[in-house]
Amino acid sequence: MALSWYQLVVDARDLPSLARFWCQVLDWQVLFETEDEIVVGAAPDALPGICFVPVGGRKTSKNRLHIDLTPDDQAAEVERLLALGARRVDVGQGQDVTWVVLADPEGNEFCVLRPKRTLLD
Repeated sequence: MALSWYQLVVDARDLPSLARFWCQVLDWQVLFETEDEIVVGAAPDALPGICFVPVGGRKTSKNRLHIDLTPDDQAAEVERLLALGARRVDVGQGQDVTWVVLADPEGNEFCVLRPKRTLLD
């Protein structure tokens, strides 16, 4: 039996806004959109994707799951993401870590790592 990662599902209060934020972050596109679901990805046949679904309440605590992004230039990417609407957040990471913790416009944390080329860097 084979299994592949299909998509990450994200609860969102403003689906179009959050989906478009992540499209800008990842240079992806909206692949499917209805009132109750927006799917974004690099291309229709490029897995995984992200699916945004509606939720009524605000996020109230730290995510138990988050996305790690690895750029070519960490400092430049952090500045670009902040300009897109991300914000810096403190989740207890300390001052001496090699990653930067940000949150998207709805408060979902994600990390911008230093450049990496393998999962074992």
